[in-house]
Amino acid sequence: MRAGRSNWSLVWLITKRLRVRIPPPQQIRLKMCMREIVIESPEEKKLRAEVAARTDADGMRMSRFLGMPDLSRTEGNPIAEIVTRILASPYFGDLDIITTPEIVPASVSFDLFDFPADHPARSRSDTYYINDEHILRTHTTVMWYYYLQDEEVRARIAANKPVGCFSFGKVYRRDEIDRNHMNVFHQIDGWYLAPKAVKTIGVKELEESLGAIATAVFGPDVKYRLNEDTFPYTHPSREMEVQIKDKWVEVVGCGVVKGSVLEKLGVDSSNYTGWAFGFGLERLAIVSMNLPDIRLLWSKDPRVTRQLKLGNEFKEVSKFPPITRDISFVVGNDFVPNDYFDCIRDLGDDLVEEVSLLDKYENKEKFGEGKTSYTYRIVYRSNERTLTVEEINPIQEKIIEETKEKFHAEVR
Repeated sequence: MRAGRSNWSLVWLITKRLRVRIPPPQQIRLKMCMREIVIESPEEKKLRAEVAARTDADGMRMSRFLGMPDLSRTEGNPIAEIVTRILASPYFGDLDIITTPEIVPASVSFDLFDFPADHPARSRSDTYYINDEHILRTHTTVMWYYYLQDEEVRARIAANKPVGCFSFGKVYRRDEIDRNHMNVFHQIDGWYLAPKAVKTIGVKELEESLGAIATAVFGPDVKYRLNEDTFPYTHPSREMEVQIKDKWVEVVGCGVVKGSVLEKLGVDSSNYTGWAFGFGLERLAIVSMNLPDIRLLWSKDPRVTRQLKLGNEFKEVSKFPPITRDISFVVGNDFVPNDYFDCIRDLGDDLVEEVSLLDKYENKEKFGEGKTSYTYRIVYRSNERTLTVEEINPIQEKIIEETKEKFHAEVR
């Protein structure tokens, strides 16, 4: 349903066949005391230095990622503007803000949050491992663990008071290469816990928080809906879709914090309940401005940056022509596509717009046992200038050589 500009009480959330009315935000403002908490981690400082000293491809890649700017804290960037709007919402006005390490123990990222042992996020093909125990954080939800280590927060819980906070910044995941994905992106997480003597958190409160996000980012006239979803550390869970023109786009996931997770974090789940949400900020920025390419969010071209305003329909500066190259090879069945995408990113940097799989097949008679043939198409395109064949050919040759040497492939 459409929310009126001057009457927040008319906002309705639709989930399945259920309608939930949201009271005006001033009536449901969370009563706590906002603080800014910065977690200083000597362990992270040591690991950063170790990564910076490495000369292997993985080490240099992770060092480069860690050195990239945090767009959620870059003034004038739409990623930062989304964060500002959410933090300014009266509904969230009193939550703390916490800054946490970007290198975290894998056990904190996965075990504490009830990720199953076979969950894909735990694999080295999906996550950047510093060593066997530490990773580049894959989600800002890790802030739950660090927030509950704070002495003042623990004192609030001991006094049976509500607690809650936001955390935002860069996260890292191995991913495919296209105009909607990068392996360095930004998330924001928020959560709120309350003792049952104050409030029992359930689906109603969950939906209220999502409604506050929708109006904070997209304005009071936004149309949105909620659907049931599943996450490892919340139940029940919801996803929110917003209507952009005639298309519904998933933007936010959230849920009621699972009791088992609260217990692992040292919170009595028989007394405390809470809601939590987390989402990627790039997706909201892209749909808000109808951006054709995620790389534009990192652009320094003034013709691009002056257009990067939430709600502003982006007009392409110029559609520079692509240069396309195909590569076919036969490789062992231990080949990991995300590792290959990282290799291409390392060599092509931001000139690579997309890598798509054209063909994949096995033929024991032709290639031998345990071998698979792949054909990928690499699309090179700059958002700021016309590329030349003389510029791209050496990059493609390096990719061919790395395909042979690093992946032990037979290039066809």
